[in-house]
Amino acid sequence: MDIGFLSAKQLAARVRQRKIGCLELLEHYLDRMERYNPLINAIVVTDVDAARKRARAADRALAKGEVWGPLHGVPMTIKESYNVVGMPTTWGLIEHKDSYPEKNALAVERYVDAGAILFGKTNVPVMLADWQSFNPIYGTTNNPWDLGRTPGGSSGGAAAALAAGLTGIESGSDIGSSIRDPSHYCGVFGHKPTYGLCPPTGHALPGKVAFSDISVIGPLARSADDLATALSIIAGPDEIESNGYRLALAAPKKTELRQFKVAVLLNDANAEVDHEVQEQIQRLADFLAKKRVKVNDKARPDFDTTAAHRVFISLLRSATSGRLSNADFARTLKTVGTLAPDDHSYFAAFSRANVMYHRDWLAVNEERHQIRLKWAEFFKTYDLMLCPVASSAAFPHDQAGERHERMIGVNGKRVPGTDQLFWAGYSGAYYLPSTVAPIGLTPSGLPVGVQIIGPQYGDRTCLAFAKLLEREYRGFVPPPGYEQ
Repeated sequence: MDIGFLSAKQLAARVRQRKIGCLELLEHYLDRMERYNPLINAIVVTDVDAARKRARAADRALAKGEVWGPLHGVPMTIKESYNVVGMPTTWGLIEHKDSYPEKNALAVERYVDAGAILFGKTNVPVMLADWQSFNPIYGTTNNPWDLGRTPGGSSGGAAAALAAGLTGIESGSDIGSSIRDPSHYCGVFGHKPTYGLCPPTGHALPGKVAFSDISVIGPLARSADDLATALSIIAGPDEIESNGYRLALAAPKKTELRQFKVAVLLNDANAEVDHEVQEQIQRLADFLAKKRVKVNDKARPDFDTTAAHRVFISLLRSATSGRLSNADFARTLKTVGTLAPDDHSYFAAFSRANVMYHRDWLAVNEERHQIRLKWAEFFKTYDLMLCPVASSAAFPHDQAGERHERMIGVNGKRVPGTDQLFWAGYSGAYYLPSTVAPIGLTPSGLPVGVQIIGPQYGDRTCLAFAKLLEREYRGFVPPPGYEQ
């Protein structure tokens, strides 16, 4: 296998062992980018001169016995929405195509301090608001497993670059499965951390500093080990918060599969799951049972999933309502006035949430916390919940109309793509961590991942379970055609 497909941990080890130089490794990835990126358009902006300069410095440091950190010499790209000095931050918006930040995002600084060699940025949808990654500045990103399909979004470029072996490690963001869906669609690992665990300072539209509800930043990688390493790098209080608290994530109490007690959920009435995806998760459940894992396919948190989904959509679309222009807000307010009281469509739900009274938001937030406590009670009995990441494997490109108007294929039917927001909100609205691990391929050869949900601040348990799956069940497999 080409060295470009090694994990970041393996790459860093080779650098430390002097089996490859930092500049040599960077040039290898740049060569792969030149050969394969035109096919998938994952990496959309670079600063090669700065990366080469830093790689040379990393080689000099190593020659003197200095190791900058666990990612010393590892070439890295990062989602376009992070601020990186020397590269624009646009979020896919034409009006920001020349927005060059004066300061790195906090996470970027932490990756750099850990020794990463940052050489480029990866593609996103406009405003990070799609499970496809296309925008008028950088165009469309393709899935390396099937160029006619989406790699996911909004961290689609990140997942595609990893899958094709164009970068050593990546970092994305997630408010509506924007780390999880791309990981699932592209066959890589991804981790949506517990809310607030990783400060998103510098991951924002130009001029914005307030942190959003639900939204988190987190890593994508080709191994669970890399996710754990990246999380240890970017998690923890920022400069102001560090005056008052320290991070102390509990280590996983269980180190072998047979010690775990897990619940398995294959489907839900709010978001039907394609049989091809369900079958892969069921195969995993059967394997776990044979490994003496305590598996329960009936256990569920004690709340109504339809109500929980309504809470998520209300919170999600109120969280993103600040992106509306004054004209859009006025237009949405007028639209809401025409909706029938019994209209519970997605369009109606997000329209109402976009113009929600704060008093109504407080009521929905109270529901959120009632459900959050139900999750906490559930995790007193079960270590993890295993469930789908999305309703299907990667779907064909579809850029026509509005997102809520687009349909995807599930079990031979055309259903609204937005239905699968259920799988994003099932854990996302309630502050819970979720790790995505690749578990197989559909009959047509598309990747399938499983979503591993843990208790609030149980990130290391989710990651430990993903690592065990990687070791004993399935790890990252490169897509065909990118091996050399």
